[in-house]
Amino acid sequence: MDIGGPFFVIAIITVCTVGWLVNNWIRAKHGYALEDEWGGKTERIDHAANSRLIEDNRRLLDRLDATEDRLAVLERIVTDRGFRLGQEIEALRHEKGRVQ
Repeated sequence: MDIGGPFFVIAIITVCTVGWLVNNWIRAKHGYALEDEWGGKTERIDHAANSRLIEDNRRLLDRLDATEDRLAVLERIVTDRGFRLGQEIEALRHEKGRVQ
């Protein structure tokens, strides 16, 4: 491999970039400040705000689960044969009342 050739320079740049990306990935995974391309540090955002968002997400997911459960019960009621039969009887009563 020719040390002065363009492929060697591209290989060095590639190795440095991949190393920098892996370093930042590991730092982000473990909660450390991230390093920008100029060597400075980018601190993580406010932990209190993160915990509030996590709690809000948990609360909203709980509400969504409860809503899905209620919807399943309503679907069961509506598809129940007895419920439909009751509606048909009521419809016949209303029709009978209009005819007279």
